[in-house]
Amino acid sequence: METATAEETICGLMDEAERLFRAHHGLVFRTAYRITGNATDAEDVLQTVFLRLMARGGSAPPLENCQSYLRRAAINAALDVLRARRASETLPLEDSQPHLSQPNRGELRDCLRRSLASLNPQAAQVFALRFFEGYTNPEIARMLGMSQVRVGVTVFRARRHLQKEIRLYMSLRENLAR
Repeated sequence: METATAEETICGLMDEAERLFRAHHGLVFRTAYRITGNATDAEDVLQTVFLRLMARGGSAPPLENCQSYLRRAAINAALDVLRARRASETLPLEDSQPHLSQPNRGELRDCLRRSLASLNPQAAQVFALRFFEGYTNPEIARMLGMSQVRVGVTVFRARRHLQKEIRLYMSLRENLAR
């Protein structure tokens, strides 16, 4: 009789996980895509988020917090992907560099993603919620249980850090052109 109960429990968890996936997979994918800029990575993040949810026993937070939970999980998993990518990336040095023009949007996006991966997790999450997801500071404060002042300071510091990283990238790019 214990086996029937275990099987029923597993089936119930699978049904709940499937329901959550069907209802929220688009949100998780879009959130991950905005951060990674890559559909393949976003799909990996989507899979990671729902596998982690299954590992928790398939239990999701209450409905009013479910989207927030899944969005934060997607942001964190996407940042993990960026950090892993950043750790494995090296810049190839070619013997002759042509004169480099202004960077295109793709180069700047890649630079921003690499720089975002260098932020601490909370700062990266706040930045992503603010600028990729379009939430206001008060909304972010409520979502993350932080004060609005702390959110504002975190956004300011994250922007300052990212500006420095992008300036450094531009400077290195300019020096390579010489």
